[in-house]
Amino acid sequence: MASAPSSSETTAERQRVTAPYGSWKSPITADVVSGASKSLGGISVGSDGHLVWVESRPNESGRSVLVKEPEKPGDEPVDITPKEFAVRTLCREYGGGAFSISGDTLVFSNYKDQRLYKQSLHLKDSPPLPITPDYGGPSVCYADGVFDNRFGRYVTVREDRREDSLNPTTMVVAVGLGEKDIKEPKALISGNDFFAFPRMDPKGEKIAWIECCHPNMPWDKAELWVGYISEAGDIYKRVCVAGRDPKYVESPTEPKWSPKGELFFITDRQNGFWNLYKWSESANEVLPLYPLNAEFARPSWIFGLNSSESGRSFLAMIDVLHSSLSLLDIPFTDIQDITSGNNCLYVKGASGLLPMSVANVTFNDEKSEGIDFQIIWSSSPDCLKYESYFSLPELIEFPTEVPGQNAYAYFYPPSNHVYQASAEEKPPLLLESHGGPTSETRGVLNLSIQYWTSRGWAFVDVNYGGSTGYGREFRERLLGRWGIVDVDDCCSCAKFLVESGKVDGTRLCITGGSAGGYTTLAALAFRETFKAGASLYGVADLNMLRAEMHKFESHYIDKLVGSEKDYYERSPINFVEKFSCPIILFQGLEDQVVSPGQARKIYAALKQKGLPVALVEYEGEQHGFRKAESIKFTLEQQMLFFARLVGHFDVADEIAPLKIENFD
Repeated sequence: MASAPSSSETTAERQRVTAPYGSWKSPITADVVSGASKSLGGISVGSDGHLVWVESRPNESGRSVLVKEPEKPGDEPVDITPKEFAVRTLCREYGGGAFSISGDTLVFSNYKDQRLYKQSLHLKDSPPLPITPDYGGPSVCYADGVFDNRFGRYVTVREDRREDSLNPTTMVVAVGLGEKDIKEPKALISGNDFFAFPRMDPKGEKIAWIECCHPNMPWDKAELWVGYISEAGDIYKRVCVAGRDPKYVESPTEPKWSPKGELFFITDRQNGFWNLYKWSESANEVLPLYPLNAEFARPSWIFGLNSSESGRSFLAMIDVLHSSLSLLDIPFTDIQDITSGNNCLYVKGASGLLPMSVANVTFNDEKSEGIDFQIIWSSSPDCLKYESYFSLPELIEFPTEVPGQNAYAYFYPPSNHVYQASAEEKPPLLLESHGGPTSETRGVLNLSIQYWTSRGWAFVDVNYGGSTGYGREFRERLLGRWGIVDVDDCCSCAKFLVESGKVDGTRLCITGGSAGGYTTLAALAFRETFKAGASLYGVADLNMLRAEMHKFESHYIDKLVGSEKDYYERSPINFVEKFSCPIILFQGLEDQVVSPGQARKIYAALKQKGLPVALVEYEGEQHGFRKAESIKFTLEQQMLFFARLVGHFDVADEIAPLKIENFD
């Protein structure tokens, strides 16, 4: 039985301004979004127990800076990185794992020259000093390093592009920590296409690492090895811990040594989900800790992941002796990184009301429950003042084109306490297709989504078949079917929302970046579900992508696409005649993953065909936009483009219109 609304509720409804969806005024402006787009590149803890993190700053043209937690609560964090440096590695193009700390010593990768530098954490104004050779340019990159205190060296993954920039050699090397007599790094592990997670045991007698080879990506099939280190610092014996057992197809990841010298790691060998395991060294046996149909890790697109999560993440303690799991109640519903501090954990995460943040979580003596939760860093510390405008994500499960198979998405309805639309109107929908495509979207506070919903748009973020977070079987739905499964699932999601009465079926728009841009273009070329789209550094030509692809992904799309015929038939650029609606394209001119030529090619073809089309190119931007002005302009121009061509409303913001070919 439905209850009658209270008098206060009906009064509030009457006091709202009635205006068309999409035309609502919101304080969550593009300036607010771009200014709050700081991202976190990794976290670690210094010898004094204080947190250190990498912070990417759009207002400094995307410069990444190491920042230290203040000594006293309430004080401002302290920048460690001098202004002439930036902390970022270009290893595997996507980077990650750009710094490491041991005691008072910090080692980081400098963006401009890609050399490693050593710096003291506690000596004020301590200048960073190089510890790797100068090769005359950023042709040698380092990532995912750890300190080897036994030999006074730094063990790290090295990618050498001097001979072949498209096919660099990768190995694990040891770098001396002396800055006066810089020597060529010593090769420790080589002979395979990719290496990651070199991790020293507490005594410096063993090293664990992950390796994999073409055509596999790390989440397809990988191997975990342990090497024994001699008195001379060389590896004299190697043991494969996981990845070579013919009974399993598995992708081990994130090895970690306990203080007692026990090796723990994550793999998906039994149930298809990334679960925790332990290595029994004496029997060379792998033992499950707590089997669960849930993911304890994410795909290794970047270096330095530290996960140890279907719709949300949970923080838990596992009792290894009794094989029991205790969930810990914290406000985060999405957890991305965990680092141990002094009697606490530093947890990187977010929720529907909290933006990406780092929190200090302290526990009771039994480590059975969290007793304190303090935010140390936030990507948008002032965002809670907009809470009354927030649209909370609703996890939806919807049927796909394949009978009996469902996919997932986060739906955000329009939300603005000042406005309402007429009862007869349904909101326009913007559907986002995430990148990767082996990745996932999470239901967490994202001001760029709130930018849309607070103006009266409905927004849905889709985890199509091939996304992670739902096990290997769901992830492998995309193998051989990229451009089909993802496109069908996005269309099915939009149709599901229309049939559910949540959105206007005549005003469906789609957007996506990178692989999501490809799904966007493919949906617009090969389906008739959407009325307009925005592609951000998206793929238009699969063959061009394959020809220009960097080493890490050079065989990736072969497994996702298939035959030469498939490459041709699933490339939107080859079927321009099938496009029938407006498209806006955004592209960085320094993109090394998807070349600017792809966007230009689709733009020229659509312009010649007579469709409304616009192209925005950014100097100094790469694969993904880091500058505040680029983020702002992209958001505003998408909004205005969709409003002018599909929305049938005027936007409340003052935005200078971009020239649209075949329209203006």
